Amino acid sequence: MNSLKTFLFLTVLTVLFVFVGQILGGRQGMVMAFCFAVAMNFFSYWFSDKIVLKIYGAKPADEGQYPQMHRIVRNLTQVAGLPMPKIYVIPNDTPNAFATGRNPEHAAVACTEGILRILNERELAGVIAHELAHVKNRDILIASIAATIAGAVMILASMARWAAMFGGYGGNNRGSGGNAYIGLGALLLTAILAPLAAMLIQTAISRSREYAADALGAKTCGDPLALANALKKLEMGTKRIPMTKAGPATAHLFIVNPLSGKSLMNLFSTHPPMTERIARLEHMVGRI
Repeated sequence: MNSLKTFLFLTVLTVLFVFVGQILGGRQGMVMAFCFAVAMNFFSYWFSDKIVLKIYGAKPADEGQYPQMHRIVRNLTQVAGLPMPKIYVIPNDTPNAFATGRNPEHAAVACTEGILRILNERELAGVIAHELAHVKNRDILIASIAATIAGAVMILASMARWAAMFGGYGGNNRGSGGNAYIGLGALLLTAILAPLAAMLIQTAISRSREYAADALGAKTCGDPLALANALKKLEMGTKRIPMTKAGPATAHLFIVNPLSGKSLMNLFSTHPPMTERIARLEHMVGRI
């Protein structure tokens, strides 16, 4: 069901891009915006692991210092049928974790020092299983595709705003085939609403992938309640100790929204409501 939702969201996002492209930039503008978006996100996708690990100051987790973490990751990768990822520790007291990497062969799992302190072994296994589920589901690739299409829509909207400022109305509306010019008000309205719609769809895709990772992670570790209990602790922990370094561009990577201590509308959140995530995990008890 979550995979179907992701497919539908990506389809709607693509249709939105084509629709907005035809209205605001014509075919030429649409191709140009898409190429710009691909170029912007290609580097991020290819080097996502190095970029995000450097942003948060992650250090390789030495097995002698973190034997429990290595043991859990090794056991879960065998269950999931995945290659052993690189393991990192983030010197931060906020309890959280994330996985990154463009594919299972180039994956990395990172946990903060805070999460290692407050979770027991069962709960930590649930969290790491969730992160490995992101790797197995290739969620970095899905997020990159969504970001590329959404980015193209935003570039088109920016082009439209500049065109409106200088009296242009988009390459698709210059009278070809008797088409009339789009009114300036409609042009600006589309330029404002299209990026908003693209962002909403992009965050909806992120929320859908979190549900999918919860479900697969619970199956991988065989203990839905452990993951549910971990999420409860993490939600309280991130509210008590917000991650000050976290930014909107990388918030979707974490198992719990590191920005949850700040004022964010649920509509724009990259993570589903915690109560719903926990309820779904509790419903899985005895079913796997």
